[in-house]
Amino acid sequence: MPRASVLRNSAVLLCALALGGCSTVKGWFAGGKDDGKPNEPAELTDFTPSVTASKIWSAQAGKGEGRAGVRQGPAVADGRVYAAALEGGVRVFDLQTGKPVWRYESELRLSGGPGVGDGLVVVGGLDGEVIALDASTGTEKWQAKVPAEVIAAPVVGLGSVFVRSNDGHVTAFDAATGERRWFWVYEVPTLSLRGNDAVVLGPGYVFSGNDDGSVSALSATDGHTLWNLPVAQPEGRSELDRLADVDGSPVLEGSTLYATSFKKQTIAIDAPSGRPVWASQFGGAGRLAVASDRLVVTDPAGSVHAIDKNSGASLWQQPALARRLLTSAVVQGDYAAVGDYDGYLHWLKLDTGELAARARVSGNALRGTPVVADGILVAQDVDGELAAFRLGQ
Repeated sequence: MPRASVLRNSAVLLCALALGGCSTVKGWFAGGKDDGKPNEPAELTDFTPSVTASKIWSAQAGKGEGRAGVRQGPAVADGRVYAAALEGGVRVFDLQTGKPVWRYESELRLSGGPGVGDGLVVVGGLDGEVIALDASTGTEKWQAKVPAEVIAAPVVGLGSVFVRSNDGHVTAFDAATGERRWFWVYEVPTLSLRGNDAVVLGPGYVFSGNDDGSVSALSATDGHTLWNLPVAQPEGRSELDRLADVDGSPVLEGSTLYATSFKKQTIAIDAPSGRPVWASQFGGAGRLAVASDRLVVTDPAGSVHAIDKNSGASLWQQPALARRLLTSAVVQGDYAAVGDYDGYLHWLKLDTGELAARARVSGNALRGTPVVADGILVAQDVDGELAAFRLGQ
């Protein structure tokens, strides 16, 4: 099938996920208890907060992603928050105060990123553009091009900029000049979820989650495949049944790589060898949040799970946010936080999964994963609004 058809199918699937009431998705998307409204988002219930989530600033990063489904989120480095928008270029704010630092104007539809590292800020566009900026000033350093839209944030490191595009390619550019060093091609399934995420770097390695439910390890030097391992098998009678996307960036901690799939499977992998260590039946297509002894993941039905890092055993499950189209989780202190379709952030106790706090960024959906740095959580909604929160008693 031509790639354009794949993108159209992906867009249709995204709409189905967002609406939730379509009969097409009734069986596999619904979650939580049957309350008579099996395909509607769970209603928020009252609880006694055990921690206070205080909004310390808000700012506008442009017009945001709207309905593009690219899950834009901010990046934080060196005390600054970097944010891009489909309309509005790149804007940078002080992490503590929200005060603007610099702004890069662009008429390009910037959809991937930003990625920050080694003095660069790099963003990608819906038409395959890759733009590198000076992280201190916003001055453009170079531009390059890849064959398809860029939804994932570029990754800067090892002297290169690594860009995953929506056609299954990973391209490495020289960080100083923008010259292409190598590219890697991986065939995508006929139907896949809308979206993907950044690659992850290790010592001499590039790790990529793939739309067929696998993870690949590449040589950072020349891009050749070192190993490929399925997180979940794309099995089923229909293309919808076979969806197994690994759309969240894998997580590398020491020599262990963690990855999770839309098939609700999570695995731990010995990164150098590609040998599986354990597998868990809990997971989702987005990113994993990592705490000292556990992983936190949101599944396609909207339940939040904590998984033991050493064994993959379930530690707790929180189904109260079923069908609220949750973002991936992020750890802030002793809590895991997720965003939802209605602009709310929810904090759960890491040890028990109990709801601990709730706050609202805006009335617009949160799709990108929030970011935590220096004890501050920053989230970006689909309209480009940023908000920063600090937890306190």
